Amino acid sequence: MYRGDYGLVGNELSLFTRKLESQLRFQQIPWYWHYKTEARKVDIEARVGSHFIPALITPEKWMIHDTIAIGPMLHDRFTDVPVIPPSPLQRACCFVLEDVFNHWLGRIAVHTRWCYPDNVAWVGPRFGANGILNRSIEEPFSEQELSKLAAIGDSMCESFGKPVCEYNGVGPDQQEAVRGDYTTLLRILAQHFADHDFLLGPRPCLADFALGGACKAHFVTDPVPREWSGDYSNMLCDYTDRLFGEHGFSDKDWLAHDALPATLDRIIDYSCSTYFPFARANIAAGLAGEKHYEYDYGYGPTRARTQRRLNKARLHVQDELLKIGAAGHPAIKAVLGSRGIVAHYLA
Repeated sequence: MYRGDYGLVGNELSLFTRKLESQLRFQQIPWYWHYKTEARKVDIEARVGSHFIPALITPEKWMIHDTIAIGPMLHDRFTDVPVIPPSPLQRACCFVLEDVFNHWLGRIAVHTRWCYPDNVAWVGPRFGANGILNRSIEEPFSEQELSKLAAIGDSMCESFGKPVCEYNGVGPDQQEAVRGDYTTLLRILAQHFADHDFLLGPRPCLADFALGGACKAHFVTDPVPREWSGDYSNMLCDYTDRLFGEHGFSDKDWLAHDALPATLDRIIDYSCSTYFPFARANIAAGLAGEKHYEYDYGYGPTRARTQRRLNKARLHVQDELLKIGAAGHPAIKAVLGSRGIVAHYLA
């Protein structure tokens, strides 16, 4: 590979952009922001072949997208700071939980962002900061700039926010369900992070970047999820700071002897009652050629639009599980197989 800096193409309010940013930061990879501005939009989408963000500009001048593929690539390139555990059980949990957080947290993120007018009004100028002014959301706005960018939130909500909430079954009528699920997740995370810095213990992995991306782009940034976080706000902020700050966790190692934190069981059980019913129903509907599906994560039937991406992601995890012989590995069978998770990916 060529030496040089990596360009992060995206937006500071994007979950997956922040996910990739946290990995670049942790692996101490030289990088710079390349905001997806209106002026750059056509060129970026032509080169990437997609309107999705983020993309990564490599020193070879490639422009690639999809953090599911980029994450392992950077792990392999920057071996001095690994982000995928080498031992089988930890490695399996890393890829499974990355899949869970990649696809489940987006529901909470879009609902809290686009279903509440005050939140829409707040995020609009911040999207404008990156996309029009080509600068960080951290820079203060003048009154003139706020006035100029004021209409962006409503425009994005109509063209993107409302449809994406409808497609995901998290429209305004789902507030009780989304907020209840979010509170449950925060309680479980608080129990885990009371004793551990990251999901697998002392060192972050790919799954942490997925969770941290949602925190940085949405949960500790947008007004509505910040309010909903309540007593868990400090816990979320501290976790996000560990991923995005300068704290030297690259010197730490995952737990010895392929061990897992005891509290990880609660996070896995939460996934079994939420993400996996959602994913199984979604994938089955997609393979059957159906446009919509229904599932229940504890708040009654939820109807949503089928997404082909979930099965592609399942097959990615399947490849990783096959590499480590997950179906016959005693510890993996005990932790993930007993919950039907291995069968989900290897089907």
